[in-house]
Amino acid sequence: MARYTGPVCKLCRREGQKLFLKGMKCFTEKCPVERRPYAPGQHGQSTNRRKKTSEYAHQLREKQKVKRIYGVSERPFRNLFEKAAHQTGVTGENLLVALESRLDNIVYRMGFASSRKEARQVIRHRHVQVNGRTLDVASAQVKPGDEVRIAPKSKDILPVAVALASKSRPSSVGWLAVDEGSRTGRMVGRPTRADIPLAVQEQLIVELYSK
Repeated sequence: MARYTGPVCKLCRREGQKLFLKGMKCFTEKCPVERRPYAPGQHGQSTNRRKKTSEYAHQLREKQKVKRIYGVSERPFRNLFEKAAHQTGVTGENLLVALESRLDNIVYRMGFASSRKEARQVIRHRHVQVNGRTLDVASAQVKPGDEVRIAPKSKDILPVAVALASKSRPSSVGWLAVDEGSRTGRMVGRPTRADIPLAVQEQLIVELYSK
């Protein structure tokens, strides 16, 4: 799977807003989005002068924004959309729920990592267990009732300790129950759209893929 290894602040500048891809560092550092509020590249400043943006461009930017927030590349993102489209309910909401239910996002939401990128690293290094089993697949879907915890031998690793001690950690969500002392959490229910603190227009993604 292709993986972006360049400066993440460029991604934020391209979307024109802070995506908090660097976790708590986004709160403590002067953000390039504020210093240079235009897209990166030699034509970046000229893009702000365009008076009209096409409907397709709006839809594409919304899709790219969500992909970058969750750190998902095109193929797995499209697969999640197709599964969401075959489920009952609103497709856009189903897509966001599936993204929120990824193991890397759950670890981040529980406060065991400073960012989703860091959460993926913690998972790949086999520091996370789901229902007592070590799981190193960041894209694994967590279901209601599943217990997610930091492995007993990894409770005091630096990334987890720093994330839990941070004052800029993500706010808790009602569909997750977390015990910081034991480094354990449980998904108590599937999130609804109202439970997902994300300012995106998921309907634009549905319109883009439905063409």
